[in-house]
Amino acid sequence: MPTRPDPLTEAAPAPPTAARPVSFLLLLPAVSALLFALITWQVVADGPLLRADERVSGFLVRPGRLWELLADLGGVAVAVPVLAVVLGHVALSARSAGQHRWWVPPAAAAVLMAAVAVVIVPLKELVARPGPPVMGPGTGFYPSGHTATAAVAYGAATLLLLPRLRTARARRGLVAICVALNLAVVCGLVRRGYHWPLDVLASWCLSAVLLTALALFLGREVSRSTRRSCAGTPSPRTGPS
Repeated sequence: MPTRPDPLTEAAPAPPTAARPVSFLLLLPAVSALLFALITWQVVADGPLLRADERVSGFLVRPGRLWELLADLGGVAVAVPVLAVVLGHVALSARSAGQHRWWVPPAAAAVLMAAVAVVIVPLKELVARPGPPVMGPGTGFYPSGHTATAAVAYGAATLLLLPRLRTARARRGLVAICVALNLAVVCGLVRRGYHWPLDVLASWCLSAVLLTALALFLGREVSRSTRRSCAGTPSPRTGPS
């Protein structure tokens, strides 16, 4: 007669979902880097993907004031101050709560934002791609600086704020806002004729690599903080709570 397993001694299987976020975060930058390399090769070599990009742009470009306003959401004058406000809020909140290394996450996001110019500007000079016809003569349109600025600024702000939201609904709402802002910037850039579609797609690929690095770094900071709290190590306060 078969024996019934003892529920007290039977080991429950470990949830397989624990490693999925880490695996995704490792796969995303690899795929993004490969896609960026492919796009850059096609742009430099005047490949068939470049010619298709120009045809798509000719179909999409419809200059108008609305598209200009949407494109401006990716400018340094708009996106960077939004990130700065989030950095200040996160830093002050963490410091008031007496969190260990409270300054590290905001500083990491600020360094990442500064890295955008370090990465994008040399690429613009190296590739020297002309812009769409409505932009007239000139080069330096690949990759799109506005797209990268918006993606990193709004993306980094989202990564910093997500752990501070209590409900899944609030976190989903924040992610939706971040995605909507970036889509609005891209629509504005392409529809106004400021950039070719491949310019913005390449910037998204680069931004995915940068934001993944930030997400992994912030994850390590959270784990370190959790281990410190579990070990009972007091967190030094450097200011009033």
